Amino acid sequence: MDYWTGVDEVYNLTLSLSFFLLMFLMFHIGRKGYKADNRYGGVSTIICGFCFLIFGYYNSIVRFFPYPYNGFMVWWIGIILFVNLIFFMTIKREIKKISKENLEEPLEGGRRPVLRRYIERMTKENPYIEEITFKMELIRKSFHLTGLLLVLAYFGFFSLLYPVTRIVSDSVIVLINDIGPAYELIWGDIALFYYIPGDFRAVIGLTMMALIGALMFALISDLIRIIWGPEYSVFNFLTKSMLRKKEKNAAGPQIYIITGFIFSYMLYMAGILNILAVFSGILIACLSDATAALIGRRYGKHKIQVRSKDIKSIEGFLAGTILAYIIGFIIVGPIYAIIGAVIFFITDYFPIYTADNLLNPIFIPIGIQILINILGLPVGWF
Repeated sequence: MDYWTGVDEVYNLTLSLSFFLLMFLMFHIGRKGYKADNRYGGVSTIICGFCFLIFGYYNSIVRFFPYPYNGFMVWWIGIILFVNLIFFMTIKREIKKISKENLEEPLEGGRRPVLRRYIERMTKENPYIEEITFKMELIRKSFHLTGLLLVLAYFGFFSLLYPVTRIVSDSVIVLINDIGPAYELIWGDIALFYYIPGDFRAVIGLTMMALIGALMFALISDLIRIIWGPEYSVFNFLTKSMLRKKEKNAAGPQIYIITGFIFSYMLYMAGILNILAVFSGILIACLSDATAALIGRRYGKHKIQVRSKDIKSIEGFLAGTILAYIIGFIIVGPIYAIIGAVIFFITDYFPIYTADNLLNPIFIPIGIQILINILGLPVGWF
């Protein structure tokens, strides 16, 4: 084994161990949440832990990324840890300042800085509320639109734009050739670089890299929220601290949905799922769930209690299920769209303790793929 092969192995081992460590943390947090009577969050968090176990095992055997991209991901995790450490120390220092001041006296200018107001809201009030406002719901669900970015990452935009990941890969190749000696000092011989210009393997690998990179950014911050308090979470600060009771002692919905995306996309990389089935599940999980929630909150007049004891509306169910069928119709065709819509309805209504954000992006692609294998009909329109 030469030096750079050893470096490759170290980076890959580090990434696998990161997933295994996250698995243990999610098991611990989920168990704690379940005992604290947050069964919904506890069970969903534990299921995420099992997914991380599979991710770690898959990376150790098959690999998510070739070298040097596994190294890039390890560096990205290090950067996230560093940023969160700086934010943690900043909040801790600000809390000490607040404790020494008379907060009844307004600061000069009559308005406290944003960071101080955030800390006061997190520490003086209960940040975990039973039901958020429609405006907060709208902001939360707007994050689901990031699923559209995955479409651009993998497919591009019709003929107007190459897949974003191909553009990134080709740009990296140009960059490393421009800075040749500096690159070779840190990462080894340029000739060992895995991808070539226009390589579609880069589209597949870098789409997964974007997913895991997003997961690490959201998850590390969320673990800090759970373990040390919501005031210390960068993600919580950036998203205006819209926390629900179900997120106390449990991971947030952003973790569930990204974990589901990665699981299904991993099955595609392993040759098990059709890519169109995967993206049907991703877009249905993103758009149909958001539509059901927003339509239900705004226009829902006929309320029903689902098996998890949550109150939803018939209008929301109809809007979400209809959009699920439309998305499936566009991507995989009219027959396979039926199973996507049916699974969306089932995961929205029947689960008692598991988040539909986690179930939809996993079970919808698997359900569509099973029907593909049974019927053998063409997938999509081309």
